[in-house]
Formats: sequence, structure tokens, C-alpha cells
Amino acid sequence: MAVPARKTSKARKNKRRSSVWKMDAPTLVKCPNCGGYAVSHKVCGNCGYYGGREVIAKEEA
Repeated sequence: MAVPARKTSKARKNKRRSSVWKMDAPTLVKCPNCGGYAVSHKVCGNCGYYGGREVIAKEEA
């Protein structure tokens, strides 16, 4: 069984893990029903429509 010859230092370990915190912002697309921005392939939070159909009934405020 392969065993490391030396201990991996904290600096080396943290260098390897340094890109974990970088996250991409979700891609927003315009809702064809209300024109608001929503995450792609998800129900629109403004109007409740997805794929041209009402999925969640929203109350008019």
C-alpha cells in the first residue's frame, strides 16, 4: 500500500483547497411570462410560471 513519505504541510494542503470558495453566480434568464429574472430551468419566483404553465398560484398584491 502506498504511504506518503512525509507529512503534507498545512500550506500545501491549503493551496490545493484554495479554489473551493470560488462559486459561479447562477445564470439568470428573463421570464417569458412576466419579464422578471429567474434562474434557468426553475419556476419563476415573480409569477409562478414555468414552461408556459402556472405551477405555483401567486396572489396579486
